Amino acid sequence: MKIKKIQLKNDYKRFHDLTIDLGDNPKRIIALVGPNGCGKSSVFDGMLYLNSTRKLIGKHDFQNPRDYKYHSMFQDSSFNQNNIIIDFLEGNFQEVISKKNKKSTDHTLFSFRSPYRYNSNLKIKETKAINDINLNDYGACFSPDLDDKMEQNYRRLNVKYNKFMHTEDCKPSEAKAKIIGDLNNSLSNCLDLKISSIGNVEAGQGTLYFIKNDQTKEFEFNVLSSGEKEVVDILLDLYLRRDDYNDTVFLIDEPELHINTSIQKKLLIEINKLIGENCQIWVATHSIGFLRALQEDLKNECQIIQFQRGINWALTQQTLIPMKKSLSKWKEIFETALDDLTGLVSPRRIVYCEGKDRPGANGYEKGFDAKVFNNIYGEKYHDTLFISSGGNTELDQRSEIALAILSKVFSDIEILVFKDRDVSSGKPNDENDRQLYLQNNPTNYRIMKRWEIENYLYDKEVLQVYCSKNGLEFNEVEYDKFVTNIFDQNLKDETGRIKNFCGITTSINPETFKLTLSLYLNEDMTVYKELEQCIFHRQ
Repeated sequence: MKIKKIQLKNDYKRFHDLTIDLGDNPKRIIALVGPNGCGKSSVFDGMLYLNSTRKLIGKHDFQNPRDYKYHSMFQDSSFNQNNIIIDFLEGNFQEVISKKNKKSTDHTLFSFRSPYRYNSNLKIKETKAINDINLNDYGACFSPDLDDKMEQNYRRLNVKYNKFMHTEDCKPSEAKAKIIGDLNNSLSNCLDLKISSIGNVEAGQGTLYFIKNDQTKEFEFNVLSSGEKEVVDILLDLYLRRDDYNDTVFLIDEPELHINTSIQKKLLIEINKLIGENCQIWVATHSIGFLRALQEDLKNECQIIQFQRGINWALTQQTLIPMKKSLSKWKEIFETALDDLTGLVSPRRIVYCEGKDRPGANGYEKGFDAKVFNNIYGEKYHDTLFISSGGNTELDQRSEIALAILSKVFSDIEILVFKDRDVSSGKPNDENDRQLYLQNNPTNYRIMKRWEIENYLYDKEVLQVYCSKNGLEFNEVEYDKFVTNIFDQNLKDETGRIKNFCGITTSINPETFKLTLSLYLNEDMTVYKELEQCIFHRQ
């Protein structure tokens, strides 16, 4: 079960109209990354709201505990679940619910964990009946709710133990060894801690017992630190859900609270192992440990949705797509959790290019060309960072200084200089001049084949893909009449014409338009490969 798109419209909580579009091949892990208050939890609440208001038949009808006063930004009494639209790979929401309802698994479409948990005490004094876990009728319903699951999960653990013992017709000690062994396979990868016993309610020992490597005497769950309790709580819950929640979207809201960075990373890896392969994991986080796991161990299984600062979510329509996992983008999202990233994200290759040399707040890159190149090549060349460093002569001076200093500190760093082809102070030059430039400059110097960056962004191949993806009609005939020489023609000041060729009738910001176009260059395009050869292969 995988979500590929969700829309929260008509002023749902903090969003005027938000769409998260994961594309036609959504990944297993979807990470919502951003600062506190950006709306990550609101996305989860939207999913849960739609799920809770579905019409079910039978005794387990679920009544929504929160009404329009909670879900509507302006507390509009007409606000309802129709303002939430979710598309799955398997169909729309109603189609998915209908299919699961026929198999009596409709309650397991979502599994949710709130960031607010209470598990400070576990001491069960009596046995009692408990609802099946697949009814999903305990714990938190929405992000502000307290998620109190530990006591019920302990009871379910004992049910699982008894069921295994009778099904396998084995001794109590063998059943406990199996259950404890399963749990310790995950727990020991996160903590210096192992479960030694699941206790005995009838004997007044209704709790979990543990041992550590540096001590053999066992101790109760209540002795654990708050961080250790959270890890045990999360892993136990996922372990108990493995059988019934095998076609589920797991929503996990800031699970890293009270857990240190090194354990956070290990925990996310174990969460991924415990959750079935046919499931999807949505996690809201700004944890350094989780981000490191996503950057390194789980990079091929995840998509990152970045909630950037400074966006007017309440008044504007916004569509978020997965972040390109480039070094510059990782730097941005790590800044959410840490101010100084010098030791955390360091490039292997720096490419100096033309543009504004003064950074913005917190070192934000203001140079247009650098932003474009980071967009285009940041994911494939994830260890490369493009930096703007002024004009033509400033580029030479600053790159020489950087090469002299940084190469002494980082012996394996590579520093390149990449220039527009208009290096002749406005005078025309051709491919022969470009080759002469390369022959007579150091090997770390590169130069464009085309006149300027706009000659790449306004390539017909790029514009056709942009128009196709945005439902626009590209006027190829008029484009071909105007753009007669994509290599040498000066297109920098022709954004208005290009906009018209794309069928855009509204006003646009030229720089924003160009940056948007840069997101559509991909490895299958001739223009992408040509520019790549110029930068990385000096051709």
